[in-house]
This record gives sequence, C-alpha cells and structure tokens, in this order.
Amino acid sequence: MSDVGTWFKSLPVFTRYWLALTIAFSIIGRFKIISISNLVLLYDPFIRNFELWRGLTSLFFYPASFHLLMNLYFLYNYSLRLERIDFDGRPADYFFLLIFNWICCLVAGLLLNFTLLMNSMIVSVIYVWCQLNKDAIVQFWFGLQFKAMYLPWVLFGINFIINHDGLEELIGILCGHLYFFLKFKYPQEFGGPSLLSTPSILEYYFPQRSNIRGFGAAPTAQPSTNSPFGHSWGRGQVLGQ
Repeated sequence: MSDVGTWFKSLPVFTRYWLALTIAFSIIGRFKIISISNLVLLYDPFIRNFELWRGLTSLFFYPASFHLLMNLYFLYNYSLRLERIDFDGRPADYFFLLIFNWICCLVAGLLLNFTLLMNSMIVSVIYVWCQLNKDAIVQFWFGLQFKAMYLPWVLFGINFIINHDGLEELIGILCGHLYFFLKFKYPQEFGGPSLLSTPSILEYYFPQRSNIRGFGAAPTAQPSTNSPFGHSWGRGQVLGQ
C-alpha cells in the first residue's frame, strides 16, 4: 500500500485528481451510495432545476466494467503525458485545457443527449496529445503502426464499423481540435490573435514553475511511444494504441 501511495503522490496534480475522482464516483455509483440517476447528465434537471453538479459527476462517473478499466488506463496514459511533458511547468495552462475541453463536451452532451462525458473528454485529451506529437509512432492491433496524428480517427473508425456509432468519439475529436486550433494553429500558422489565454486567476493559484519547456509554439514530436495494449472502443469504451 505504501508503494501505491508513493506512486499516486508522484502523479502530476490534475492527472492525480482526475483519476482519483473517476475511481471514487464510479465506486459510489456501483454501490449505489448515490443514485446513478443523480450522477448522469440530464438536460431538464441540469438546465431547469439547476442541478449543476451533474456536469462534473457525468464526467467522473462511469459504470463498473472492463471498459471502465480501459478508460482509466487511457485517462492516466494521455493525461500524464500531456501534463508531465507537453505542459511541463505550466499547470495553469493544462488546467485551462481541461476546463475548455470539458465545457465543450458538456455543451455537446446537453445538445446531443449524452448522459456521460468521460468518453468524449478522454478522446479530446488524446487528440491534443496526438496533435502535439503527431509524428510519434503508435502501435495498434496486431503490430500495426502509424503516426499518432491518425490515432483519434482510427478510434472513431473502429467504433463506427463495429458498433455503428462513433458520435461521442467524434465530439471528443472536435472539442480537442477546437482547443488546438485556437491555442496553436490559428495564431501561429494564420497570424491571428491568441484567442485562448489562460485566465490570470489560474496563473495565480497554479503558478508557472521554473523548469518549463518552450511554449511559444506547438511542441515538437516526442519519441515513439509503443504500447502492447489494445481493445475495441465502442460507445463508452476505449481502444488501445
């Protein structure tokens, strides 16, 4: 247990709490400590009854299943890489990324009647990592390898073929792309103004650390990151590298 505690404390702060809250709320829902109907995102209670907590609990709660374990693996894997490498020394910037993507997923969930936001949120994080490391080689099923920039679309395509449904994955891709475009692509490639600036209040509470890497441009590709894990990503599932 001490080894687990040491590992958990070694995680960067936002990945640590995202992982912990996901486990906690999934256990709460599994044992019905709180009714599942009070944890999922429902339009009328959220909008008309101001049950605003549903916007967060629908992000953290997921039904207990093997797919939950795969979601936890991908949450840990990609959030850790972004926070520890691509956003190293810039906790406020990474927190703002999570907030922005969550708001986009929340709006889409309300409009499209998604009761759970975890899948879309995780895909949005995967998409941002893949764009910042687009030339990294990832390994897919049966040893198939391709550049990271194609991974989100492979996830979408596999789910669409197997389950005839990839809407949550597509929403995650769109949310991640919106962040990446406004934060990096539009100001750097099109010469436009910076439309996504981290609020000063986040900078105040999560100050920049001295060991930051350059953040004036989209980071260059990270070394190849191969993984032996693989699983189909259906609706509410995840798919390995």
